[in-house]
Amino acid sequence: MTPLLGKTLAELQDIVTTLGMPRFTAKQIAQWLYVKRVHQIDEMTNISKDNRARLSAEHIIGYEEPVDAARSKDGTIRYLFATPAGKHIETVYLPEHERATLCISSQIGCKMRCYFCMTGKQGFNGQLTSHQIINQIFAIPESHTLTNLVFMGMGEPLDNWLELRKVLEIITAPWGMAWSPKRVTVSTIGQMQHLPDFLHESLCNLAISLHSPFADERQKLMPVQQAYPIGEVIEMLKTYDWTHQRELTFEYIVFRGLNDDKRHAQELLHLLKGLTCKVNLIRFHAIPDVELQTSDLRAMEAFRDYLCQHGLMTTIRASRGEDIYAACGMLSSKKEEERRVKQ
Repeated sequence: MTPLLGKTLAELQDIVTTLGMPRFTAKQIAQWLYVKRVHQIDEMTNISKDNRARLSAEHIIGYEEPVDAARSKDGTIRYLFATPAGKHIETVYLPEHERATLCISSQIGCKMRCYFCMTGKQGFNGQLTSHQIINQIFAIPESHTLTNLVFMGMGEPLDNWLELRKVLEIITAPWGMAWSPKRVTVSTIGQMQHLPDFLHESLCNLAISLHSPFADERQKLMPVQQAYPIGEVIEMLKTYDWTHQRELTFEYIVFRGLNDDKRHAQELLHLLKGLTCKVNLIRFHAIPDVELQTSDLRAMEAFRDYLCQHGLMTTIRASRGEDIYAACGMLSSKKEEERRVKQ
C-alpha cells in the first residue's frame, strides 16, 4: 500500500487519473491530507464512496507515529521515527514563547562527515522519501502548534533534493499547507550541485554551515570544503538578490581557541562582504572522541559584538535540548538502535 502523505498535487493527479477518477479529485485529496489532516481515506466525505474504495485498494494516508520521545528540562522534545531495515531518524520539537519550531531530518545519517557532528560519525544509511520527511511534521502530537520549520536535523537536505523539493512545495503551495516560505529554513553545507535549484525553485530561507572563514581550517572541520569550497559557494550566492525575497544566514559553531578570535572575525567580515546576510553563533556541544572545546560565553559575546560593530548582524543561538542529545550536532540514532538490539 502506497502512502498518500507526501504526494504533490501533480502526483495525486497521476494517481486519480490512473484509477479512472476525475482529475479535480486530486485537489480534494490534497485538502484532506494537508489542511484537514485526516488519518483515513474514508474520512474524505466529498469523494464518492466508490472512488474512496478504489483509492483504499492501493493507498493509505500513511501516518507513522514516533516510536519514542525524550523530553528535555527546557521543554525540547526529541522524537524517534523508525525507517525500513531497522534504522531510525530523529526530529526535534523546540517550543519557545510564541514560537514552536520543528527541526526535521532529511536523510538517515549523513555523508558529509563533519568532524564535530554525531550524525556525520553515524555514517549514511539512506535517503528519506517525501513521505518520511513530511510525516515528521504531521505525526507529532504538537503538529498544530508549529510556527516554523527548519531542515537542520539528520542529513544534508540538498543531497536529497528531489524529495526535499516535493516537501517544500507541499508546505508552501496554496493547495498544500499554504505556509509562507519565510517560516521555513533549509540548512546546507553549501552543496553546490543543487543549491542553484533550491534558489531558483523555492523562496524558503537558507542557512549555510560555515564554521571557519579560512579554507584550510574549514576543510579540517568539514571535508566537503574540498568538493564545495566556501569561497565558490559565496560567489554563487552573491549572484542572487537577498534584500527582499528570503533570509540568508551563516551558521558558525564557535570552538575555544580555534575560531573565536579577532583574526577570524576580521576574515569573516571580508568573506561575507557584499552579501545581505546575518551570522548565527552556535555553542559547540561536546561529543565522544572529539577533542574540540566549547568557547566560553564571554568570547562568543566579544566575537558577536565585533561583527555587529562592523555592520554584520550577528546573534548567539540559544542552546536547547543538550541534556537529551537534541542540541545542534548531537543527533544520532545509532546508540538508540544499539540499545533496542540488546533488548
